[in-house]
Amino acid sequence: MMASGTVITVLVVYLLVLLAIGWWGGKESGEVAGYYVAGKKLPSWVIAFSSNTTGESAWLILGLTGMGYLVGAHAFWVILGEVMGVTLAWVLVARPFKEYTDRYDSITVPDYLEDRFHDSAHVLRIVSAIIIFSMAAFYTAAQLTASGRAFEAFLGTSYETGVVIGTAIILYYTTIGGFKAVAYSDLLQGILMVACLLILPVVGIVAAGGWLEMTAALQATDPALLRPMGEYGLSVAGILSAAGFVAIGFAFLGSPQLLTRFISARDQKSVTDASLIAVLCVIVFDIGAIFTGMAGRVLFPGLDDPETIYPLMGTELFPAFFTGIFLVVVLAAIMSTVDSLLILASSAVVRDVIQKTFNPPWTDKVFSRWGKLTTVVIGAMAVVLALQEVRVIFWFVLFAWSGLASAFTPVILCSLFWKGTTRAGAIAGMIAGFAGAVGWVLLFKDQFYDLYEMIPGFALGFAATIGVSLVTEPPPGVDEEFDSVWRAVGRPFGRGGE
Repeated sequence: MMASGTVITVLVVYLLVLLAIGWWGGKESGEVAGYYVAGKKLPSWVIAFSSNTTGESAWLILGLTGMGYLVGAHAFWVILGEVMGVTLAWVLVARPFKEYTDRYDSITVPDYLEDRFHDSAHVLRIVSAIIIFSMAAFYTAAQLTASGRAFEAFLGTSYETGVVIGTAIILYYTTIGGFKAVAYSDLLQGILMVACLLILPVVGIVAAGGWLEMTAALQATDPALLRPMGEYGLSVAGILSAAGFVAIGFAFLGSPQLLTRFISARDQKSVTDASLIAVLCVIVFDIGAIFTGMAGRVLFPGLDDPETIYPLMGTELFPAFFTGIFLVVVLAAIMSTVDSLLILASSAVVRDVIQKTFNPPWTDKVFSRWGKLTTVVIGAMAVVLALQEVRVIFWFVLFAWSGLASAFTPVILCSLFWKGTTRAGAIAGMIAGFAGAVGWVLLFKDQFYDLYEMIPGFALGFAATIGVSLVTEPPPGVDEEFDSVWRAVGRPFGRGGE
């Protein structure tokens, strides 16, 4: 079904704004630090929204609203996990990580790991690059597949045309504008997502007859929709399901695409100021998405695909202009993840492999140009996969988030809070965490109540990091450096030295 002229106009204006942001951001992208971390000059609002929109992606707009539709109150465990994860990331991780990376002049997470553990052989950098590239490239392809379907549904284009249009827009502002364009486009996309996830559930609940009428209708449909443990009740399956929902949020503590936001912050004050914004933002995101799904269950019962409830409500409950805005937000959620993944994968190739491992005698501008070229090449590879519309690539969506988080989070946390962490422990932890998450999905998940793969991934990552570190020696001078960093950082939300 063809979209109305009003909806098309809204989408075109939005895409033109993204192109303008890319052109504006290009002034900062001529050097490696400018291209990959915006010269470490981003203010609090930008890093807060950029972190959350990158972490949430289309999973928030389509997946979590669909989860609210399907399981009701049981999805509240996702809110608990994400609020805890985001809060702990900003309160405990952001400031010491920012302090370390400023001292090392780090541009990427592997930069930090190599300097923190004195890894002159570049093993941590190479392992990181392999994990980042493998997860980011295929996850990008899956997101571009979603982009093609979104354009197909919203504008009536062919699927292939939708993939190409979406990719062209993303590649333009990402390649030309670098991380600055990515971060500021994330800010715009995040504001749109907050606005829509405030308005849509309110209008949906009112259309369903109000809160009491909505909950009564849900109770009549299925009492499990209003129970915290859902259909499982207080059973092994119910507890593991809730634990899996909570675990989703803990990826915010160490996923490299999110840690990059801390590196790019202007200073420690920007990090502190951003923390409250980020927490409030994720609360609005998650509550709005789940309540939208619950209201949608009453208004549009019996959907074959619960993940269509967001665009359906946006189309049916609002006039064309607002429908265009709601549909733009789906694209915004997709784009805010794809642009960050492209930059992350490009940095893994150019910064971590070419520049720091092989170290050719190039100028900074040459490395920046190679970074832009690599971004285009990775995007082209993802387009080839997306155009095939092969279902198997969606397997990577299932564990890309948990695979990246399981590889990096245990090592990052140990490196920040335990001076006894060693280079060998970090290498073992990264490999074990990544292999544990991916292996769980492929081999064991179906046999253990669909337990979320991040839980065994984290368990193996921490066990390997700590176990190997206990029998190997930490880098020289780490005690003094560790104490110095924490003296500078002080307590959470305090000023340096407190």
